[in-house]
Amino acid sequence: MKKGQVSVVIPNYNYAHYLRGAIDSALGQTYSDIEIIVVDDGSKDDSISVIEAYGDRITAIRQKNQGVAAARNRGVASSTGEYIAFLDADDAWLPTKVEKQVAKFAESSNFGLVHVGVDEVDPNGRSLVHRLEGVEGDVSKILVMLGREGVLGGGSGAMIRRAVFEEIRGFDERLSTSADWDLFYRISEISQVGFVPELLVKYRVHGTNMHANVGVLEHDMMLAFEKAFAAPRPEIAAVKRKAYGSLYQILAGSYFRAGKYGSFVSNSIRSLIHVPGNIRHFSPFGRTSNRRGVSNR
Repeated sequence: MKKGQVSVVIPNYNYAHYLRGAIDSALGQTYSDIEIIVVDDGSKDDSISVIEAYGDRITAIRQKNQGVAAARNRGVASSTGEYIAFLDADDAWLPTKVEKQVAKFAESSNFGLVHVGVDEVDPNGRSLVHRLEGVEGDVSKILVMLGREGVLGGGSGAMIRRAVFEEIRGFDERLSTSADWDLFYRISEISQVGFVPELLVKYRVHGTNMHANVGVLEHDMMLAFEKAFAAPRPEIAAVKRKAYGSLYQILAGSYFRAGKYGSFVSNSIRSLIHVPGNIRHFSPFGRTSNRRGVSNR
């Protein structure tokens, strides 16, 4: 391990049209002690040509398609830095992102993860939403309650101490859409989280984001929650019903927006069984659903 060094791991699968922007933003950081590792997860587009154009400025790894969690773990296994930062191939960083996260880590040896503010942008890079509601300290309860103010930016917003990443044994490769949440929650169980309240990540929102697949999201989050509540601390066990109520509420809304009204109804019912007070949330959905003609599909 190289003390002070930041290992940047960029997993990529068929994002050639965005990949150059991600790599350039990592190369353009004001913090100089960086190594950049791009793991191509079996792309079928022009990604390899994009990667090869950077020569020895980056380390390139190619593997058969195994999913984003496996690609990230492979990148970390090939890295040497004291800190690990992940950057999704369709996102980008502002120049001082790494520098300010390393400075935040220097404030406390208890920080296992540091995240930053996020500028959500459309496919063309136009700003949609500024997110600065991140928190720090013990965030495990916020995460398990699925609060918006948890860890911002998904994989692209977090920097992690290597020692902590290795202690929790990295990403769970059974997960895809919820691999970030699962990793962050496990980190929050053993360490504190720091936050830099500045917009330092451009998180691209588009139709091919993994979270657009609600069925996979449901599968992943149910597995992640099963792990989280397998042997929880007393304060986490105490919010189990509310946490599941929040999860089913979010899934219901996601299925509604996807036009899958049968799954919307079933998850709404599950949410209300766990937290009857959630009826206030579902009333507007019900009026809209009735106008559209809800069917059990």
